[in-house]
Amino acid sequence: MSPDAYCAQKVHASGSSFTVSFRFLEPRRRQAITAFYAFCREVDDVVDDCSEPAIARVKLDWWRAELAALEAGAPSHPVTQALATAREHFALPVEQLNEIIDGMQMDLDQTRYADFKALQLYCHRVAGVVGLVAAEIFGYSDRHTLKYAHTLGLAFQLTNIIRDVGEDARRDRIYLPQDELARFGVSAADILHSRHTPEFRALMQFQAERAREHYTRALAQLPAADRKAQRAGLMMAAIYQTLLDEIERDGFLVLDRRTSLPPVRKLWLAVKTWISV
Repeated sequence: MSPDAYCAQKVHASGSSFTVSFRFLEPRRRQAITAFYAFCREVDDVVDDCSEPAIARVKLDWWRAELAALEAGAPSHPVTQALATAREHFALPVEQLNEIIDGMQMDLDQTRYADFKALQLYCHRVAGVVGLVAAEIFGYSDRHTLKYAHTLGLAFQLTNIIRDVGEDARRDRIYLPQDELARFGVSAADILHSRHTPEFRALMQFQAERAREHYTRALAQLPAADRKAQRAGLMMAAIYQTLLDEIERDGFLVLDRRTSLPPVRKLWLAVKTWISV
């Protein structure tokens, strides 16, 4: 199996809403974003799939070494080999890839966040930086587009946190800031034991409003000159905002289920966005 085929298989298996937009890209950009997203999935899976934190740390250290090999021109893994091809055409700084690993490692060191300021560093590393790298692949002419890409990445992560509250709780992770739980009268036990209380719903409404503020800010930051270049990101935004609407419409029942959009609806949203930009 070629490196690109390996990455395509990895990305397809993830079932992510993001991947719908990849098929609209020209081949060189599609190859690069597929390789990059496969890398993100690889390091994320290390943390999610390893029951022993010590083993997960060793694997993340291996990936750091592999990134050093990538920079030295001697990658051994199919994903980093595919990234090497992508780096022939796009600026994919190894330091940013390492920062994504830093974010994944935070999951091994921290399962609670005191306040939103503390959570922001995690979101920056696992999503804001992802947005910056994706913007390089999609292309831009105005550096203000990087502000848009970073903010949009944060919006995606805030949406993920809302969608995955129950799934994360089953791994003993609570990303909702502890001071906000206290403010709304929600205990960690409520989340860990899947108690859909009125207080929990009010807390989640607050989280959804914050995520929407980030989408609004991101779209306002995107220069008009780069809207067409960044259409893939705008398609992702349309899908994720619709997902957030569906979660709210369902009453934020996220503790014991995972809301998702049917593939045909995601494709329709992607096509609609592509045509309208």
